[in-house]
Formats: sequence, C-alpha cells, structure tokens
Amino acid sequence: MDKSLELIFRNVAGKNARLSMQDPKEDLTTEEVEALMNTILEKNVFETTGGDLVEIVGARLIQKEVVELIG
Repeated sequence: MDKSLELIFRNVAGKNARLSMQDPKEDLTTEEVEALMNTILEKNVFETTGGDLVEIVGARLIQKEVVELIG
C-alpha cells in the first residue's frame, strides 16, 4: 500500500498549496509534522505561483491501495 504525507499551506494570495512526500515513517507524530511545517514557514523554503507560504492549513496521511482486476 502506497503512503504519502500531504502538507497543506496557504500562500500570500490566499490559495492552498500542497506538498506531498512519499513513504513517511510509520511512527510519525503530530508534533513532528507541525515542527516540520513551522520550519518550512520560518525558513521560507518554498515559493508558489501565489507567493510565499504564510500559514499552516493542515496535514494528512494518505494511504492508496491498488487492486488489479486484470493482469
């Protein structure tokens, strides 16, 4: 099963911007994710087409399961 961590921020233009990371560690905590997101904001690591990231909106773990029907 594929897993990813999606971080959701708001940019200067007020639009949501998403960062997705594949295969996050199994025992990831809310505190670790929040610390990462705060560091991304503080260091101004990314810029989007809507400008700098300015606010944390949320984060989620996504699990994707593929079931082959033929093949």
